[in-house]
Amino acid sequence: MLKQRLQQKLLQKLSPQQIQMIKLLEIPTMLLEQRIKKELEENPILEEVETDEPAAEPEMVLPDDNKEGNDDEFSLEDYMNDDDVPTYKLYSNNSSYDDKREEIPFSTGVSFHDYLENQLGMADLSEHEKQLGFYLIGNIDGDGYIRRKLSAIADDIAFSLGIETNEDELERILWVIQEFDPPGVGARDLQECLLIQIKAKENQNKATQNAYKILKYHFDEFIKKHYDKISARLNLSDDELKEAIDEILKLNPKPGGSFTDPYDQSAQHIIPDFILEYEDGEFRLSLNSKNVPELRISKEYSDMIENYSYNKEFSTSQEREAIAFVKQKIDSAKWFIDALKQRQNTLLTTMEAILDYQKEYFRDGDESKLKPMILKDIAERTGLDISTISRVANSKYIQTHFGIFPLKHFFSEGMQTDSGEQVSTREIKQILAECVENEDKKKPLTDEQLMEILKSKGYPIARRTVAKYREQLGIPVARLRKELN
Repeated sequence: MLKQRLQQKLLQKLSPQQIQMIKLLEIPTMLLEQRIKKELEENPILEEVETDEPAAEPEMVLPDDNKEGNDDEFSLEDYMNDDDVPTYKLYSNNSSYDDKREEIPFSTGVSFHDYLENQLGMADLSEHEKQLGFYLIGNIDGDGYIRRKLSAIADDIAFSLGIETNEDELERILWVIQEFDPPGVGARDLQECLLIQIKAKENQNKATQNAYKILKYHFDEFIKKHYDKISARLNLSDDELKEAIDEILKLNPKPGGSFTDPYDQSAQHIIPDFILEYEDGEFRLSLNSKNVPELRISKEYSDMIENYSYNKEFSTSQEREAIAFVKQKIDSAKWFIDALKQRQNTLLTTMEAILDYQKEYFRDGDESKLKPMILKDIAERTGLDISTISRVANSKYIQTHFGIFPLKHFFSEGMQTDSGEQVSTREIKQILAECVENEDKKKPLTDEQLMEILKSKGYPIARRTVAKYREQLGIPVARLRKELN
């Protein structure tokens, strides 16, 4: 049965310009240059301004508004005003300071996998075995481990190379690879990695022998730091246990991690979005836009619009389609340039508000002076939405005279002390870290004891909050912090 009803909805839709602005606001400076290059490739209307070109262009002759035949769906004059040659620049205002900043040279060398393959080439193996060895090396990750099952690798070799092999043959070749440098490479888990290294030690004394027994037969007790159980089962004195543990702690749990791979694309190079300089008691804040080009609308297409405006009564349908295409691209170019303007203004407005809020901290970088600050505080100061502040703070960095920091570093919740003073949770975490650093490693402080220490200093927080802060700082529980002295 057909029913009819009336429903009222309130919807808010973003315009294409707003969506473009949001996307540009989210990306850091490191990716902004790539985004601009992509837009230059996709939109022929946009072009870069050469640094040696004059900033202004000759004025265009505007057509007569009363010219006959001016019955187009859009006004050509909208695309022939002074904005055709925007003077908007993406360089920071203090360009002379930008010019002084020199790039750090980058040198290349042999990659981690090339280093292993070179050793495989010198190994006493047949061509068939070397081919399998190359495939195994290709499955070693950046830490130096083979984390896949050899049976699965054998199936891949049969499918991709058409070579029949089995798990036993691959394991024999893997044993050869495990003798390569760096020691421990080619292991399938942490226990095997440490055992390879301890067996490779030249000086096999009593301490290394005990270390081997601990890793081989009592690995679970070792990683859980149940030292009493280990000493009881191996009948070791406290000194013997300590010497064996010291030998294990000298081993490298990530043999591949210590090898610098110049071709590793996963390595992230931080490029600060803001540059903050502090001289003679004055702050100078600027956007780091050194490698971002200046943009304008192409003069060639502007001339095309101008010529059409004087000869449109003679234009064909193909010409009108071309002009409609140019109009669309000019709109897109103007939206993009305007979005870049808004991005610049929003970033600077937000960072200036953060700088003003945390002025005492930015003078010397003392974290005890970092005031509690949340997104809402900056949103109220700037008049921007909280979501906008969140996008600015995400993945953005600032270079100061005391280091490079993510913007999220300056945001923290606050709590009230016994004296009624509002302090940042970052200050509490700093005190917590100092307590752990100065504790007796034979008897590490429990969360309950840390809670009592913080309370005695005037920070009334619960034990579960102490545990939360400890985990955020990457500090393990007391049992795992225990050391043998």
